[in-house]
Amino acid sequence: MSTNITWHSSALGREEREKLLSSKGVVIWLTGLSGSGKSTIGRALEANLIREGRFAYGLDGDNIRFGLCKDLGFSPEDRKENIRRIGAVAQLFCDAGAITICSFVSPYKNDRDAVRTLVANRFVEVHVDCSVEECARRDPKGLYKKARAGEIPNFTGISAPYEAPIDPEIHIDTATSSIEHSVNTIVAYLMHQDLLHVVDRPNR
Repeated sequence: MSTNITWHSSALGREEREKLLSSKGVVIWLTGLSGSGKSTIGRALEANLIREGRFAYGLDGDNIRFGLCKDLGFSPEDRKENIRRIGAVAQLFCDAGAITICSFVSPYKNDRDAVRTLVANRFVEVHVDCSVEECARRDPKGLYKKARAGEIPNFTGISAPYEAPIDPEIHIDTATSSIEHSVNTIVAYLMHQDLLHVVDRPNR
């Protein structure tokens, strides 16, 4: 644990910063099995928001493991640390006023709840729901085939558990919902909760 350190607060409070940036920080946490559609929805949502003039950025599970968490494996302990680090980064992005879109399997409820506690009322949990059978049928990365052959240990849904959200802010069934509908569902929720700033567009 680090010692002899001091937290240095910004010269601007959250409300002033968000007013000046015309942006409200929020963490949108997409959780679900591998192949459920988290990354696809996350990328589409990020593009939608940015094209509408909003400050958004996506954090994706695979991308994070190329750098910040490349030293971690997939044991329960490593998964916990993976989400802890991501949560800390997401909280900083949120504090900066960014709509932070996190796409992670994040199989354990306690780990997701820890991020919720850190971000407080700016945390939006989205359960990207899809059955193991359907995810395995899609198997975009060939991971389920390898997991069932015993080539990938601790694989969520096959040899490791997934604790589905009990009461997420948003539930999306990707077996029946299109990417566009999924994105629109999330945007509608953010607008209803007053978590999106109003974009002033010039007359055309």
